[in-house]
Amino acid sequence: MKGIELVFLAVGAVVGAFVRYRITDTSIVLGGLSINLLLVNVFGSFILGVFSAVSPVLNLDAKYTLFMSIGFCGSLTSMSSFALETCNLLDKSCFYHAALNILANVFLSLGALVSGRALTNIVLETMLY
Repeated sequence: MKGIELVFLAVGAVVGAFVRYRITDTSIVLGGLSINLLLVNVFGSFILGVFSAVSPVLNLDAKYTLFMSIGFCGSLTSMSSFALETCNLLDKSCFYHAALNILANVFLSLGALVSGRALTNIVLETMLY
């Protein structure tokens, strides 16, 4: 990895971690389920979907993928926090909330990524033709 690539990765990671910290700093609870992490994961997946559609069209350099995909979105979203939150719910015998947390994080994040790609492709097609 070249020095400039490391800088792009590091800056993206710091920005992503900061945004994640700000969003998850104050707990938002909906029906007994904390949704901060869900919001972060869905938001990050949508951004990654948009970026994954824009990147090849604009023929972006790999350092921008390091910045956005690995650095920013990698630090913004969190599988480990999602796993911990789910295990904490299971430890408290909140099986319904644990299942809801799993389903919501997985399917809404996938849906956000696919939606981000689709919306971006529609916008790009409109702009290019």
